Amino acid sequence: MEPFRYAKDVEKKELFKGVLGQYLGSGQNMNVMHWNFADNVTLPEHHHESEQFGYVIKGAFKATIAGVTRLLEAGDYYFIPPNATHSFTSVGDTEAIDVFSPVKPI
Repeated sequence: MEPFRYAKDVEKKELFKGVLGQYLGSGQNMNVMHWNFADNVTLPEHHHESEQFGYVIKGAFKATIAGVTRLLEAGDYYFIPPNATHSFTSVGDTEAIDVFSPVKPI
């Protein structure tokens, strides 16, 4: 795999209404997504086997992880254990990066 990537070369796809996803790539043990959420869009409650680390770049999320809800603003971050139920609602136009390990099928 090429170790250097350029954002301009990675396609953004509308994954569902109000959410653009950009698959930044993967290694043997992790993969990375870049997200742009329009204001007040909810990623419904779900879970997966991968651990997840996320970083809010701009905007904010009302995040619920394993039944606990918090407001996460730009500069805040979160860790989601494997199989923990979680959901996110954007507060304003929101941008974030997520890292999954092991690789989460996208």
